[in-house]
Amino acid sequence: MKRNAPASSLVLDAKNVGRRPGSMHEVDFQAEAPADFGTDVLSIPQGQMMELRVRMESVHEGVLVTGTVSASAIGPCVRCLDDLDLPVNNRFQELFVWPDRAKHHREVDAEADEQDEHQIVDEEINLETVLRDAVLPNLPFQPVCRDDCPGLCSECGARLEDDPDHHHELIDPRWAALEALAPLASSSGDVDNEEKRN
Repeated sequence: MKRNAPASSLVLDAKNVGRRPGSMHEVDFQAEAPADFGTDVLSIPQGQMMELRVRMESVHEGVLVTGTVSASAIGPCVRCLDDLDLPVNNRFQELFVWPDRAKHHREVDAEADEQDEHQIVDEEINLETVLRDAVLPNLPFQPVCRDDCPGLCSECGARLEDDPDHHHELIDPRWAALEALAPLASSSGDVDNEEKRN
């Protein structure tokens, strides 16, 4: 089955698969990326359409959701600061538990962590947290436009790709003070020579 989800919807209807173990429902849809969907360097812009393919399987505890998400992440190359547009293709799988089963787990297991559980709320399955867990850790921490990107000159910020021969004369800082005295020594020598000629 194929449908188009409402804009920015990452919510699935659990009624489509029901509570009978073994029943299954598959859906392909588009959804808008939520806010802050990325890292400080690379992110999928809010509102960009993401392609999702999802399979929902009813199990005893709830609904097992398996799928893929495809989109484009943008940001700067960390070396040359050129804009990047990197494809994102990630798989995800998560069990969403029916509220009564989640309550039962907490009654039998006092150490069960409610925060680690994904619950079906009002017969709806919200994929946002699952997608964040699937996509964000897989975004490159230091994205580059290509592996051999030369980057920018550390002295002046010039783009080294445009001028491969670009360089600066490096002066040992211990000699920098003498370099500053060179013009004075030269002018002093000129005065001495002038006095000798007279």
